[in-house]
Amino acid sequence: MSGNLTLANVLDDAALLSFEHQMHLSEVLGEHSWNVNIAERRFEFRCADRTLVCTAMHLLGSAAPGPQSWLWSWANPTGYPDEVTAVAKSVRDFGSQQGIPELASAEVPFAAFGEDVEPHQVSWTMMELAKPITGHWTSYQGPAGSGTFVAFLVEHPELQLPPPSGPRVIRVLSQGIAELALTDHRRAVHSYLTRRGLSVTFKPNGESLYFEGDAVNGTVDFDEYGRMTGISGGMQG
Repeated sequence: MSGNLTLANVLDDAALLSFEHQMHLSEVLGEHSWNVNIAERRFEFRCADRTLVCTAMHLLGSAAPGPQSWLWSWANPTGYPDEVTAVAKSVRDFGSQQGIPELASAEVPFAAFGEDVEPHQVSWTMMELAKPITGHWTSYQGPAGSGTFVAFLVEHPELQLPPPSGPRVIRVLSQGIAELALTDHRRAVHSYLTRRGLSVTFKPNGESLYFEGDAVNGTVDFDEYGRMTGISGGMQG
C-alpha cells in the first residue's frame, strides 16, 4: 500500500483476506463465548469442548454510543499496557504518514463513517482498516456494556490459514464479492490473491487476470466498470 491512500483503498485491501480469516475463525471455534483480561494480556475463546487461549491479543479501541465516537486504545485514559496497544499505535503512525486522520486521531466521530452508523459497525470498520496495515488478520469484537463495542486483533497457530486450495479460493472470491461492500473489485481481488502468495497477471486491458500457485490456478473476469463477472479455477497437478 502506498501513495494517496484512502480509507476505501485500505478497506478493499483488507476485505477478502479478512473474509477468509473470519470464515476460518468460525470453523475453528464453532459455538463459543469469549473472555478477556487486558491487565494480564489474556484473551480466550471458550468452545464446547475446550478453551483456546490466544498466544497474543491486541486491543485496538472502542466505539461508544454516548459520545458517538471511536477511541483508540493508545488514547484511552484508562492507561492500557503498552504490549496491548502497540499494534494500535502502529496504525496511528501509518495514518500520520499517509495523512489519514481517522487512523491518526485519538478519537474519531461516528459521523466520519456515514449517517446513523452503530457502534458495532464502526468497531468492525476499524478492525478491517488495521489488518492490512499491521499484518494481523484475525479480529474479534464484542459488547463491553452500555452499548459500547470493543475491538481486538488476536493470534493463535490454529487461527492461521492453511495453504490456498482451488475450492477455497473460488469460494472466498465468489462469496466475498457477493456479500461485501467493495469499492474496487480489481484492487480487492488482486490484494487477496497476492497476499495468499499467488502470482497474478492482468491482461493488458484489465478485463481479466490469471492467478497461479503451487496447488491452484484460475482466471477472474471483470466488466467495463471493473466489477468481477466470473471466476474459474482448479487444482494444480
